[in-house]
Amino acid sequence: MASTGAPTPSEYIVHHLGHLSTHHQEKIVDFSIINMDTMFWSIAMGVVGCFFMWLAARKATSGVPGRFQAAVEMVVEMVEDQSKAIVHGDRRFIAPLALTVFVWVALMNSLDFLPVDLFAGVFRMMGIDIHHRVVPTADLNGTLGMALGVLAVVIYYNLKIKGVGGWLHEWIAAPFGPWMAPFNILLNAIEYVARTVSLGMRLFGNMYAGELLFLLIALLGSMATAFGFVGHVIAGSLWAIFHILIVFLQAFIFMMLTLVYIGMAHEAH
Repeated sequence: MASTGAPTPSEYIVHHLGHLSTHHQEKIVDFSIINMDTMFWSIAMGVVGCFFMWLAARKATSGVPGRFQAAVEMVVEMVEDQSKAIVHGDRRFIAPLALTVFVWVALMNSLDFLPVDLFAGVFRMMGIDIHHRVVPTADLNGTLGMALGVLAVVIYYNLKIKGVGGWLHEWIAAPFGPWMAPFNILLNAIEYVARTVSLGMRLFGNMYAGELLFLLIALLGSMATAFGFVGHVIAGSLWAIFHILIVFLQAFIFMMLTLVYIGMAHEAH
């Protein structure tokens, strides 16, 4: 942030969109950089999700469920129904994977409801001026990392179900036939790359836009006018309510696309 006086709106936004990284990024692509805040909150939300699922399983009863158990059962049944409708095969690993994806992404998205200046204020009180972003899914590195994980699972099921020979034959012969092998290979490669990139970009784009809008609304509160204060409260409240839908909808879409891609691996051309 600015060294003297209050930061300008541009400096405020740039500071809040910066990451706590191992070192400064100087190139567009630099795999040596690790965003520590993204790693920390991703792992933390994974641990929180596992804890709540373990707690629900530990306290599950056959009688009338409580609110917490009922909520977890609704999520589990929803994921089970979707996996059953999309994946035709052994779902003993796939359904729990889809549940993990939905809960994990929903928890990471929900971090967007924390006040945008919460950690900046805490660090400022400690005399520390560092970048720190809380929402891992607003970091393209995080969402593309999850998309690459989905790609690895898809490749695994392709090899498991079709075998190495069957999968390679699909690359060569589908969709135009073996006489068009070069075009088939190129088209299949583009399909895998496009699915992976779009899966990560879709989640990142929605969460990044939501985070940016929260920052712009926060700037309204800095206006020393009645309009600024009222606009900050009203716009912030309305966007937070609408953002609840976005948070869970994006988690649901990410889970559904994961199931769709795995389901496609169970089908042979």
